[in-house]
Amino acid sequence: MTNLPIRRVTTDLLEVAYHEAGPADGRPVVLLHGFPYDIHSYADVAPMLANSGYRVIVPYLRGHGPTRFLSPATPRSGQQAALGADVIALLDALQIPSAILAGYDWGGRAACVAAALHPERVSGLVSVNGYLIQDIAASANPLPAELEAGFWYFFYFLTERGRAGLTANRREIAEVIWRRNSPKWTFGDAELDRAAAAFDNPDYVDVVIHSYRHRLGRALGAQEYAAAEAALAQLPPIGVPTVTLDGTADGNFPATDGSAGAAHFTGRRVHRQVHDAGHNLPQEAPEAFADAIREVSR
Repeated sequence: MTNLPIRRVTTDLLEVAYHEAGPADGRPVVLLHGFPYDIHSYADVAPMLANSGYRVIVPYLRGHGPTRFLSPATPRSGQQAALGADVIALLDALQIPSAILAGYDWGGRAACVAAALHPERVSGLVSVNGYLIQDIAASANPLPAELEAGFWYFFYFLTERGRAGLTANRREIAEVIWRRNSPKWTFGDAELDRAAAAFDNPDYVDVVIHSYRHRLGRALGAQEYAAAEAALAQLPPIGVPTVTLDGTADGNFPATDGSAGAAHFTGRRVHRQVHDAGHNLPQEAPEAFADAIREVSR
């Protein structure tokens, strides 16, 4: 399996490394990966969409792969507002007025944040597991025990032992999470090694640790995102055309009929279940993910 070729563009805070495919004048689609994954979650989706005439952009998120902060003084924040702001900054840098955003996990959250706060920049949304804006005020409310067990790393990363563990065992932690997240996905060392190369980023640990501590109310956010986080605390609606997806074999997020989060989507929205797909849905079921993008673009 070959690595996707990358380009680079400079935003206000980052040099963003990204893969691009398809015609330059095609309808833009930004595909956003999760944690602990990388852009190769879209290794099959990207050419499918490119062949359908879309301009496909697949960036490495902050703290991943060759994406780098421009200044050592910039807080290595992993909070949701930062991830959403990075998407809008990327569109600005590429001079794209609006795009379809699609993602899962961290990438789905970034897409939801951008769609809620900057709907004029988002022509459509595909989000795995529905509405992913974090309700930080409710983060102390417990989940059912079986679900809590799957989120062991949330609590591990609250500790300095967890920081040391992530520093030393990036690939190994990813493998444990992958197997729990996607119990029916048969992946090998090659897929894991390819993604794990993205975890060698010098800011990976800081960004990841901050992300999980912030979402559980155990770390302050960066001041530049205070206004955005205040808006996100209201759980703003998403009014852009949307397709939400659930994998029926997602080990941490059981598939639903989509009704629980329906009130957060005020525009045209369709919910689909993808049979036997796990949490890394675009890599496990690329055709279904590509079809969702085609559907929302209509």
